[in-house]
Amino acid sequence: MLIDEKIARLRRRSERIISEDELRRRLEVAEKSGKPLRIKLGMDPTAPDVTLGHCVPLKIVRQFQEWGHKAVIIVGDYTARVGDPSGRNTLRPQLSEAQIDENAKTYVAQIGKVLLTDPEHLEVRYNGEWLAKMSMMEVIRLLGRKTVEQLLAREDFAKRFESKTPIFLHELFYPLLQGWDSVAIDADLEIGGSDQLFNNLVGREFQAELGRPGQMVIVTPLLVGTDGVVKMSKSKGNYIAVTDPPGGPSGMFGKVMRLPDALLESYYTLLTDLDLSDVRTEIAANPRDAKVKLAKLIITWLHTSADAEAAEREFMTATHGGVPENIPEMKITASPQRLAPLLVSAGFCASNGEAIRKIKEGAVRIDGEKVPPESFGQDRTFAAPVVLQLGNKRFVRLVPSESV
Repeated sequence: MLIDEKIARLRRRSERIISEDELRRRLEVAEKSGKPLRIKLGMDPTAPDVTLGHCVPLKIVRQFQEWGHKAVIIVGDYTARVGDPSGRNTLRPQLSEAQIDENAKTYVAQIGKVLLTDPEHLEVRYNGEWLAKMSMMEVIRLLGRKTVEQLLAREDFAKRFESKTPIFLHELFYPLLQGWDSVAIDADLEIGGSDQLFNNLVGREFQAELGRPGQMVIVTPLLVGTDGVVKMSKSKGNYIAVTDPPGGPSGMFGKVMRLPDALLESYYTLLTDLDLSDVRTEIAANPRDAKVKLAKLIITWLHTSADAEAAEREFMTATHGGVPENIPEMKITASPQRLAPLLVSAGFCASNGEAIRKIKEGAVRIDGEKVPPESFGQDRTFAAPVVLQLGNKRFVRLVPSESV
């Protein structure tokens, strides 16, 4: 793959690349010299779960691994004791050392679901290796590399200062510790969410001050959580973990199915490699089918295709009391059509008027999900077989076909 093609692929999940020209040059040097770049990603174990939000930058790290470069994952067992203030308008609750250590134990196994884990492609470090050994004089020297004015220029600190919300001194220290991690592991490139940009640039500046090439930086968009409001966050509880069970309403499948429709394009963009023009067409035609496809893609990626198929069946069973094993099938056209005539054709209703009344009453479900009463007049396109249900006892499997 040409370098320009690699950079074009990176842009899909990148909000900023600092800078593309520099990245192009250093990729060229790496290819000619045979010396891989060191790709840094830091993760604080503030909870035991790695989430789909983490997977966005992890997918970029995996891409670099596939191009022959080395991922350096820093488990922030020491920075977690400070607490990352990025994007927060209040003090982050501090965890005990025991909690942090316990959470950290799970991280390596979880990132293995996304990254290549052989020693040639992955190095895992804990920043307590170097931060725990710093003397008071070394800490003072590190603090002397930044002014209070520079730290308060950071957006989240500036907002808290303006609103007179307390900012504690140890929070100001966090960007310096993260920046020093880049010095300690000699990072060539740091990847993180867009809320990490300030911290990433601190590392770049520290390296330059020491006469080293400053690390390049790629920041990714923040994946919005299942609430559809704020970024996916362990502290907010609006996340999907890579260790979530595939099936059931509370597993990966169920959580994806409950995503607001407005999030689908961003999830497809950041978590899959599908062509986005096709994705947009599918979402516009039938958001529910697009969610089913997305859920199965994610489960196949993090588990297996068999798990994805089983999760779909389990979700359907759990959400509408179970579908009988042997239900009739009805072939339907693949073109857009109204739901009421399908209910009539299935023999569930005597007329379109009766079918519309049943939809308005909330008695109709598709694959276990209640059809919104106000959508009775909506054209629907079914790209894959679905179960149409009226009440608790009447089921039919609709099978799209070109030969109807």
